[in-house]
Amino acid sequence: MELRHLEYFVAVAEEQHFTRAADRLLVSQSALSASVRALERELGARLFLRNTRSVALTEAGRALLDEARRTLAGVRAARDAVAAVRGLLRGTLAIGTEQCIGAVDVSRLLARFHQLHPGVEIRLRQAGSQSLAEDVAAGRLDLAFVALCGQQPPAGVRLTPLTDEPMVLLCPPDHPLGERKQVTWQDLADRTFVDFAPDWGARTLADRAFTDAGVGRQVALEVNDVHTLLGLIGHGLGIALVPEHITRKPEAAVLSAIPLAAAAGPRWTASVAAPTPDSAAPAARRFLALLES
Repeated sequence: MELRHLEYFVAVAEEQHFTRAADRLLVSQSALSASVRALERELGARLFLRNTRSVALTEAGRALLDEARRTLAGVRAARDAVAAVRGLLRGTLAIGTEQCIGAVDVSRLLARFHQLHPGVEIRLRQAGSQSLAEDVAAGRLDLAFVALCGQQPPAGVRLTPLTDEPMVLLCPPDHPLGERKQVTWQDLADRTFVDFAPDWGARTLADRAFTDAGVGRQVALEVNDVHTLLGLIGHGLGIALVPEHITRKPEAAVLSAIPLAAAAGPRWTASVAAPTPDSAAPAARRFLALLES
């Protein structure tokens, strides 16, 4: 089985389109199609369901995808390891982060790493913490900054905690709760909330905390970025339970930040999700060393 066939297969699976995959790989569509057909013949199974507009994975294709990604990640790690022995650091560093992780300045860290290791190509993906941790487990990312907040990471992924902080209420000053010194869970019952998508760490933690407190709530406005969340709160469209560091953003200066009365309120924990040390790529190990310095 040729690695090129696996690379082409993964590109088509991710793009769900042969033309887009060919453009991404800088190859002709005919060469890409021939490679996929050769892989299908070798495996004795159809990998894609094709139509004029898109392609979808068959059951066999879905079974192959994660294994193909792991195989390609292993090959990249092997190449990087040989380069490291020769005193070189080459290859790719694929980093994931939940937006506004708070614990570290991801941009500054990446800039510093690039200064030290200009031969390494850096890739960055923003997403929710759960999907990022799964990408680390599958080898699609070398490491990720996540907030799993008590959830167990996938097998083969270890978490290194970076920071721990309380969740606080954000609301407009003229909101009925806006002048409180603290709020109880009952104060928050049946209020209209703004919150992040379900796989964000803060949303998962808030959902679990309300369930544990036996208090219902309505998430009427669901967003995928911090700035929109703060804007919606500022316009009086809802309130939010957020990690404390979000209250220090400039856009939050006009809002009321109110702690929860319960001493054992939910805690937001940010961590680095990475493979076990013996399976981490050299570039990832160097980045983690930079983080710890």
